[in-house]
Parts: sequence; structure tokens; C-alpha cells
Amino acid sequence: MNSRSLALLAATAAGTIYGMNHSIAKGLMPQYIEPYGFIVLRVGGAAILFWIISLAYPNEKIDPKDWKRLLICALFGMAINMLMFFKGLSLSTPINSSVIITLSPVLLLVLSAILIKEKITLLKTSGIVIGLAGGLILILFGEKEQFNAPNIPLGNLLFIINATAYSIYLILVKPLTAKYSSITLMKWLFLFAVIINLPIGFNEFTKVEWTTLPFDVIIKMGFVVVGTTVLTYLFNIYALRQLKASTIGAFIYLQPVIAVIYAVVIGADYLTPIRVVAAILIFAGVYMSSRKPKNLA
Repeated sequence: MNSRSLALLAATAAGTIYGMNHSIAKGLMPQYIEPYGFIVLRVGGAAILFWIISLAYPNEKIDPKDWKRLLICALFGMAINMLMFFKGLSLSTPINSSVIITLSPVLLLVLSAILIKEKITLLKTSGIVIGLAGGLILILFGEKEQFNAPNIPLGNLLFIINATAYSIYLILVKPLTAKYSSITLMKWLFLFAVIINLPIGFNEFTKVEWTTLPFDVIIKMGFVVVGTTVLTYLFNIYALRQLKASTIGAFIYLQPVIAVIYAVVIGADYLTPIRVVAAILIFAGVYMSSRKPKNLA
């Protein structure tokens, strides 16, 4: 299997894990852990694992001029991104989160045009408008609340902020993937993430009754730390070495497919006509905005 095929496989695996995470993480909040406390657990556990793994690899020296970029990447990719997603998930639903997150390629395109001057065609512009319209439908005309989802519109808005922050992270981290190994990047990014997130989530983290948590809850928390955090970030960093950031963004399509199937099967959420219409608009918008000439990767 060639390197491009492995990169595509890594991106697929990351999308599958993310898709399952929408329901798994939702099922833990707020009964067992609140969203910002969950982020402290997530980045803290990932940081420990990455630093342990790094002991088996050669130590790479970071260029002094890259420290600022690393800190900004951690801010957008491991702080704003995660905080908005988990807070949004505590307020909204797994299917809503998985549908809105597919706006990432559209947002990535807009931000690429702003930050790295990527050209936007009329077709891509139309796709941006249609995709954003789908997101707005969910926010403005979707359900206002349901069981364990007390403020769906606000949660959906936080998902859009989450997707925007992650898109900025993908653009900013791309140059670093050509200079440093995945382990080196992750150990420093997550160390910075702990420093940024700890003051925000410390109180919620200390409220968790760790000694009384059911075994299945511990397993699910472990899935979020090891699977959704360590493995997915490694998979995406590896894939970024071989593929364009916009190509990685296109794998976001996989998340709602996995998330909807998983959420419906376990009874964590359900489909509605508004969600279906919004999903069709978002998918159409992402498809139009991400189309490329056949000679491009």
C-alpha cells in the first residue's frame, strides 16, 4: 500500500472515530462530567500519552520561530475547537453536531482564501452560500430543545465556531507537519493545550466523583482520550503529510454517516425533516465548494 493510500485510510479511520464520538461524549455529559472538565481530562490524558510515546522517538529541537505558531495552533485546534464542540454537544444533539461539523470544508475554503489567498470560483462561492444556508436552517428553524439538549440553537452556533477554529488549525499546522514528526508536534501542542484549558475547566474537573464512576463510563472516557484525541490527531497529522488540508477536510463527510447510524442504533438521537433538509443543503454546498480539476490531488 502506497503512502497516499495509507493517508486516505488514516483520514477515514479518524472520521469514523469522530462519528462515534458525537454520541459517546454526549452520553457522558453532564451526568458524569461537565464539558470543560471533560476537555481537561481529554487534553491532559492525551498530553501524558504523547509525552510517554515520545520517549521512544529521537528528540527534535523546535526552531525558535515556530513556538508562536505552535501556541496558536494549540489555541485553535486543542482549546477553542474542543471547548466549543463539547459545550455545544452538552446543549445540542449528536446528529446536529455531526451535520454542522460538515461545514468545515466550506469554512476551510473561505479561510484559505483569506489567509493564504486561495482563489474562490463562482461555483465554490455558490457552494459556500448553500452550505451556510443549511447550517442556518438548523440554528433558526430546528428544534429548540429536547431531552438532554436544553439549548439546541446555541449549541448549534457553538458547533460552527468549533468548525471554524478547527479549519484555522488545519491551515496553520500544515507547514509544521513538513518540519517535525507527528509525535513531536502532538506532545508540544497538547502540553500547550493543558496550560490553556486548565484554568477554564479545573473547577468542573474537580467536581467529578472519580471513585464512583461506573466501569462503562470509564471505558467511554478512555475512548474519548485515546481514540478521539490521540489516535485521530495522529491520523490527521499523518494524512496531512500526504494530502492537502482541503482534502482532509472533505473526509468530514464521513462523520454524519457514522454519527447518524450510531446515534439512531443506540437510541441517542433521531432524524427529523429539518435535519434531513439541512444536511442535503450542507452536503451540496460542501461538494460544490470542494470540487477541483481532475489533475489536482
